[in-house]
Amino acid sequence: MTTRSPLRYERDGAVTILTLDRPEVLNAFDESLTEALNAAIADCAADAAIRAVVITGSGRAFSAGQDLDDRLAMIEKGGDLRLGDELRRRYHPVIATIRTMRKPVVAAVNGVAAGAGLGLAVACDVRVAATSASFRAAWGRVGLVPDAGSAFFLPRLVGWGRALDMVLTGDPVSADEALRIGLATRVWPDEAFVAKWHDYAQTLARGATEAFALTKEGLNASMARGFEEFLDIEAGLQDRAGRTGDYARGVKAFAAKRPAEFEGR
Repeated sequence: MTTRSPLRYERDGAVTILTLDRPEVLNAFDESLTEALNAAIADCAADAAIRAVVITGSGRAFSAGQDLDDRLAMIEKGGDLRLGDELRRRYHPVIATIRTMRKPVVAAVNGVAAGAGLGLAVACDVRVAATSASFRAAWGRVGLVPDAGSAFFLPRLVGWGRALDMVLTGDPVSADEALRIGLATRVWPDEAFVAKWHDYAQTLARGATEAFALTKEGLNASMARGFEEFLDIEAGLQDRAGRTGDYARGVKAFAAKRPAEFEGR
């Protein structure tokens, strides 16, 4: 008997689509799903033919977060839970690879994104959402703290006070509210959502991929460096961008008053 993969991996030209595929449990993360996601994200990062990545969910959820069945069984057996080790092994590699990947990564949030599902979404470069989607920082409801990088990214997206309010209350944030506070960048009607994010991802994949990579490098540096150190980094990144073929293509296209046709290098 063949076991169905918990992650669907699809190519659409230069776009790769990763679909969390455990709809019966709202795409909650178990060992098999995080293992598959780690491998797929690493493949996407290594493949130069991939110029944009989309992560989405099947059914009515993006991801409800960690699947608690395994943890409940461990608790009932009196086992020693080492959740920090689990984060380092299962979640941190995914988040780190997304942040350093030299191409844009889009979270297409089709339903609820809670717990580690929210962590995955906020680690992505942009979040687009269906009208029915929601975001929930519900760790406190089970006596935990934010994980999967959420405490780093969430305040930078929505501000300190709003991030703390989301975590302390665990209340859901609607897609429209997420758009208002900067947690989402685009919100589309449910019936048009898949077509819209496909078009959006294809637009990114046609862009100046190396310039996008350098932009991510600069934004990552800006979150962790002092101002003067960052200015040096910024100058170095722009120097590298100016030597790409896409920059020359962009300047020539601008002078000719036509759209640039970028090749991603």
